Amino acid sequence: MSRSSRTRRLSAGLAVAALAFTTAGAATAAQAAPFAPSTSTTAAAEPGVLMNYVVNTKATKPHVKKVEKAVKAAGGTVVSSYDQLGVVIAQSTNPDFRTDVRKGRDGREVQSVGATRTAAVSEGPVGTAKKAAAKGLNAGEATVVPDPDETKQWDMVQIKADQAHKITDGSKRVLVGVTDSGVDDTHPDLKPNFDAKNSVNCTGNGVPDRTVGGWRPTTSSHGTHVAGTIAAARNGVGIVGVAPGVKIASVKVVNDDGFIYPEYAICGFVWAAEHHMDVTNHSYYIDPWQFWCDDDGDQGAVQEAVRRAMNYQTKKGVLSVAAAGNSNYDLSNKTTDTSSPNDSTAVTRDIDNKCLDIPTELPGVITVASTTQAGVKSSFSNFGLRSIDVAAPGSSILSTLPGGGYGTMSGTSMASPHVAGVAALMKSAHPWWGPRDLEKALQRQADDTACPTTPDARCTGTTAKNAFYGEGIADALDAVKRFW
Repeated sequence: MSRSSRTRRLSAGLAVAALAFTTAGAATAAQAAPFAPSTSTTAAAEPGVLMNYVVNTKATKPHVKKVEKAVKAAGGTVVSSYDQLGVVIAQSTNPDFRTDVRKGRDGREVQSVGATRTAAVSEGPVGTAKKAAAKGLNAGEATVVPDPDETKQWDMVQIKADQAHKITDGSKRVLVGVTDSGVDDTHPDLKPNFDAKNSVNCTGNGVPDRTVGGWRPTTSSHGTHVAGTIAAARNGVGIVGVAPGVKIASVKVVNDDGFIYPEYAICGFVWAAEHHMDVTNHSYYIDPWQFWCDDDGDQGAVQEAVRRAMNYQTKKGVLSVAAAGNSNYDLSNKTTDTSSPNDSTAVTRDIDNKCLDIPTELPGVITVASTTQAGVKSSFSNFGLRSIDVAAPGSSILSTLPGGGYGTMSGTSMASPHVAGVAALMKSAHPWWGPRDLEKALQRQADDTACPTTPDARCTGTTAKNAFYGEGIADALDAVKRFW
């Protein structure tokens, strides 16, 4: 099954459209490529090539300041600094930057340094990136009046969201970050729940851009579709999301070419943490490596920087939910990768389980597999015993599209926002719960789902917990009960 190169880049959870248009989210089996533990294939930058780097140090302001000086001494520019992480994003045309930044007294503070991509920076030097122009402009049993297309949403029935809505649609005090390709906040089903104040565009070298409308999509419908599944409003129009009463914000981390580079993702994690989001959805993998291996210099440094950012987000009270990926790949038994890096020339490499699909395999992240209308594993969904936390509908999901439209997409990208919506309902019912409480409850409340009756050797484990469904299919009804 052929896929465009742009489709392959967007995410581990990207979707297949069931309409006559091309989406940025095609489910693809070519998304399983980590790095050979003993071999580095990252090409050295030619003189004059502009590259971005993560530079890690101790998470204190004095240490970060010294590293900033080391960056400048090595001919680099500081793009962003995160004292709370001990991470500096740098930019340089110096082909020896990795070595030179470690020189001198200040360079001694560098713990690790790595390029964030294998191709030159496409958005240009920091400060020159084009800004996106603005485009267009309940507790208790209740009687629920369906929206026009709600009867087409079989996915809401599978996770019992239709029953949960008789108790509550969620609280407007709960904020969900749609970390994706941008959200069309002018869509009639999204506008009522959209929070522009806490939305941002991180695709300019990972620098937060608050330009009005910069959070909207420019080349991809993916983020708008994800947003509708989470929180399309109950307003007599179109469809209804899993948590139609909560607020959503757009954290744009996908550039116009479909890439999510590490500096974009780190920007998004810190933004969500510092803007009091309760849940974030991540229907992507970080480019250009499908799997980041810690025994490679560049990849190891990036893996560490992203891990710190995710930990910071969690400590600030944000639960992260992520797509498992669309490669039909066993995340618990990694062996080879043939599709990375996806921003230059892919190589075939041997990998192991120390190579991580990030962010979905980071600690504290809820990893979501995909199911069909029949309640079985979607053919494209990644799997793995102890790698999958829960499952949710992801095949042929009806949701919102830019410009006021609706359409179906498939992928673990579509499964993940169902769980993010369930978590938002759960947070609404239990506002005092933190990320760890939500994580435990999502797993405990999920409906146990057995392996296929026709034996499938890949589905290891028990009915209570297995490689295809993890703890089971997410349950929105249990999520809104204060006692169970």
